[in-house]
Amino acid sequence: MSSKNKGAKKKAKDPANERTLIASNRRARHDFHIDETFEAGIALTGTEVKALRAGRASLTDGWVNVDRGEAWLEGVHISEYAQGTWTNHAPRRRRKLLLHREQIDKLAAKTREKGHTIVPLRLYFLRGRAKVEIALARGKREWDKRHALREKQDAREAERAMSLRQSR
Repeated sequence: MSSKNKGAKKKAKDPANERTLIASNRRARHDFHIDETFEAGIALTGTEVKALRAGRASLTDGWVNVDRGEAWLEGVHISEYAQGTWTNHAPRRRRKLLLHREQIDKLAAKTREKGHTIVPLRLYFLRGRAKVEIALARGKREWDKRHALREKQDAREAERAMSLRQSR
């Protein structure tokens, strides 16, 4: 085994390269068809980072808005830091997303189309930096949601039947 491979294995197992999940938006996958996902950095203040390290965030009402060539994360709730003073942040303030120009242009063009929006899926730390996974999504209709739930339930029942059959 070469020294390059050993280094690659060591790097893969390094805890600094692992994602530490802070919050996920499970409702987004229920309400939207996900077309494409992007990873973006977030411009945060000090108390926001400390609140995130304590796991104090909610993505359920969040969305992304492209305004004047910049992407903004809106509606995401990051609770105030408990030990913060007068320097504490507003829980639902707009936060700038750090994306490449081509990605912002692509997202802006797609959101101009009818039915497309950008929603946050997950908020996590990667190598000590706060990242958000955003998705270009299309809204589901009611029957789509019911159909998806029925498929999940059928798969669960089939799995249960197979496990009962194997245990006999």
